Amino acid sequence: YLSGFGSHFSSEDERYPNSLPVGQNSPQVCPYNLYAEQLSGSAFTAPRTENVRTWLYRKLPSAVHLPFQPFTGAKYFTKNWDEQPPNPNQLRWKPFDLPEEGKSINFVEGLHTVCGAGDPRSRHGLAVHIFSCNASMDSSAFYNSDGDFLIVPQQGVLDITTEFGRMTVAPNEICVIPQGIRFAVNVDTASRGYILEVYDGHFVLPDLGPIGANGLANPRDFETPVAWFNDQPVTDFQVISKFQGSLFVAKQNHSVFDVVAWHGNYVPYKYDLSKFMVINSVSFDHCDPSIFTVLTCPSLRAGTAIADFVIFPPRWSVQEHTFRPPYYHRNCMSEFMGLILGRYEAKEDGFAAGGATLHSMMTPHGPDVKCFEGASKAKLIPERVAEGTQAFMFESSLSLAVTKWGEETCQKLDAAYYECWQSLKDNFHISK
Repeated sequence: YLSGFGSHFSSEDERYPNSLPVGQNSPQVCPYNLYAEQLSGSAFTAPRTENVRTWLYRKLPSAVHLPFQPFTGAKYFTKNWDEQPPNPNQLRWKPFDLPEEGKSINFVEGLHTVCGAGDPRSRHGLAVHIFSCNASMDSSAFYNSDGDFLIVPQQGVLDITTEFGRMTVAPNEICVIPQGIRFAVNVDTASRGYILEVYDGHFVLPDLGPIGANGLANPRDFETPVAWFNDQPVTDFQVISKFQGSLFVAKQNHSVFDVVAWHGNYVPYKYDLSKFMVINSVSFDHCDPSIFTVLTCPSLRAGTAIADFVIFPPRWSVQEHTFRPPYYHRNCMSEFMGLILGRYEAKEDGFAAGGATLHSMMTPHGPDVKCFEGASKAKLIPERVAEGTQAFMFESSLSLAVTKWGEETCQKLDAAYYECWQSLKDNFHISK
């Protein structure tokens, strides 16, 4: 892998040295008679700090394919936010199903949309999906014309081949596949996880402000694959495209994974969540969860995100005279949470790995009865929190609508979720 975030990388398949042109991007004849193709992730005139693009040197241009036709293999992958009436209740899903035994489901076929907002045509909004698959994407690839995918594996290891090279992404790791980059997911066993899709822009590292120059997710820990191409002949290859929220497929007689060399700063990447440097209070009070932000997709409003990716990793809790778990909260943001492994500290019962919760805008939420009573009486000694656990949150300034699959079809919604707060007592006493 190549190390760094937002860096300008150069990479050649080691089998073909000197395959990158020297001193220019588009020579009259490229080394090894390759084709030069630019992949732009921003407008040509975007400020230099935001300008992202990569030059690919490949065996055939991407334009060599038959016309796209509608793809109907992902029944529950949608952009329709008006399927269901609005639901302001606290929502919790039990672990989402893995594919049935005897059925072969690949990554694209196993995409299910849970909730979202906005419109990919206007490039504003996001979607939250679940993937559940047990088969590899043989002789096919997928790309998203509408935005970036942040993929969070929960069960099973993903072997991802991209135009830039190959990367392995295991539970407690994430990867980001930016808009337009073609990739295929291969699996050896039934696999499941979560996807955050953003339409507006690209994920960036959050500003650190008074934290200083170091901390949270450090740039050096992000990894980008090195150049690799498939040198086997292919005669029947499918390219699946997500365009304006719909899926299409085109056939071609060559693999999209034919890039021999590339250079640029518009790349796929992965990150190991165990390398996150945690910031926390060492005096009193529970800090806001923004201190756990790994990546953010900013909106045009300063300090307000289209989406933040936040984690709740193992850490020390040492606050004095403090209720240490998360506080009770009503938020102007939407909070979608998932659990990769372990047991979440504020709700150890009911919120299971592979499941999810959604606390919509201004919907009250917080610790359940067991957590509140235990933390209110606990002896406040230094202790490890969330050991063996990794929960995460997709937080958004947009109000998220739940799909029919998310609310009905999946049959995973926990109708009794609200009960976890019903036994909280009124402990207020008037002194005489």
